[in-house]
Amino acid sequence: MITCFDIGGSFIRHGVLQQDGTVAETGRVATPGDDWSSFVAAIAACAGDSHSPISISLAGAFDDRTGIADVANIPCLHKRPVLEDLQKALGRRVLIINDANAFALAEAVDGTGRGKEVVFGVILGSGVGGGLVINGELIKGFGGVAGEWGHGPVVDPTAGGQLQGLEHYPCGCGQTGCIDAVCSARGMERIHVSLHGSTLSSTDITSAWHARDPAASATVEAYAILLSRALSVLVNTLGPDIIPVSGGLSGDVALLDLIDRKTRALVLADYPDPLVIRGRFAENGGLQGAAIVARRTFTNETA
Repeated sequence: MITCFDIGGSFIRHGVLQQDGTVAETGRVATPGDDWSSFVAAIAACAGDSHSPISISLAGAFDDRTGIADVANIPCLHKRPVLEDLQKALGRRVLIINDANAFALAEAVDGTGRGKEVVFGVILGSGVGGGLVINGELIKGFGGVAGEWGHGPVVDPTAGGQLQGLEHYPCGCGQTGCIDAVCSARGMERIHVSLHGSTLSSTDITSAWHARDPAASATVEAYAILLSRALSVLVNTLGPDIIPVSGGLSGDVALLDLIDRKTRALVLADYPDPLVIRGRFAENGGLQGAAIVARRTFTNETA
């Protein structure tokens, strides 16, 4: 029995890998973010008494060359050799994959990108992340950060002079003008404050946009312009067949349609069909990606 985990800042979700290669969430517990001993105990309790392997999808960056995690919202894991320490503490085999990579892999192997050559999975939620899969193989890159398009001071919030009143928003990574700071759900909220001086949640903004509220419509239009401009560079660089999306904003099909149309209008290739779409595993990509890593690892080892 292999237990799969999706570990985020708020919850540890878990489920058992099935014979058909799928995994469904069977439970969740609060993430003990500040205490390593409590974190280990939570994992052990979810995995049961056996010493069978576990496979983890982990929020934040993870470099499998060093085994060190960069997880600012889970302090007890941040800058820790999590892979080595967990294996020692649990006395069992541990596999770890970044959560955005897990989602991209799930979509490329079992989801919307199945059978396609290049799949670029995108996370649009409280942050912006991504993962790149080519011919079914995850591209990790140096330091394990391939696909993490959310960071780097690359966004001009005026969109080349098209937009007025937007600021250079600081990012949690320490830089200013990152895609993560502008194109996440929090970024949409910042844009709304800049344009209108009022604070609304991203959900309230998109709801008002659907109701044709002028202020919300201006915010969503500015957000979509900035996101599509950034995303078009990735499309021209990588040539993806499909861009499945996960994260809180992925549930708004009309918003994804707007982003898709604006992105396809900016890129070199002629995409006749939608490119930016909601992922099949938008709600379960972490667990499914962890399951794929587990079944590939142990199938290969026993082959």
